[in-house]
Amino acid sequence: MQKTTFPAVVATFVVSFAFWVLLTWSFTVQELIVGAVVSLGVALFSARFFIHEKAFWLFNPAKLLNGLFYWVCIFPVELVKANVDMAKRCFGGCKKINPGIVKVPVDLKSDYGQAALANSITLTPGTITMDITEEEGQTYYYIHWIDVTAPSGKEAGDAIKGTLEKGLRRVWE
Repeated sequence: MQKTTFPAVVATFVVSFAFWVLLTWSFTVQELIVGAVVSLGVALFSARFFIHEKAFWLFNPAKLLNGLFYWVCIFPVELVKANVDMAKRCFGGCKKINPGIVKVPVDLKSDYGQAALANSITLTPGTITMDITEEEGQTYYYIHWIDVTAPSGKEAGDAIKGTLEKGLRRVWE
């Protein structure tokens, strides 16, 4: 089991407290004290599970701005494109589908980056990340795709991942 370090607890506390404030949006003294106590409890219990090394790397302003850019600009654009594509397929009589499972190589090394990419792919209509495997040092996703237009992993990966992987690489690596 991973040993909990003081920087990991502090970083987890800061993130937990920020979420508390965002979710409650209450700035009374009582709410802030309760939020701090709950966040400290969460941090003490869970820091060893969430932060494995370099506790404050995400507090880098460049990483934060890249993350904000990804969630505000890159991901919504890909989401809208996928929704428009699915709407065309549904209103066109669902005759333009060729469902299948493709094995797509992924170049992200960070566990957090890989999880964010898998979730981003799954959140876009027409794709579901079914499994993540590692073979000979290369990570692969098995993705159910509603319209398999590219049989090879690289071509399918470019079509499915689009700019998502590039955007997440700037955040997590």
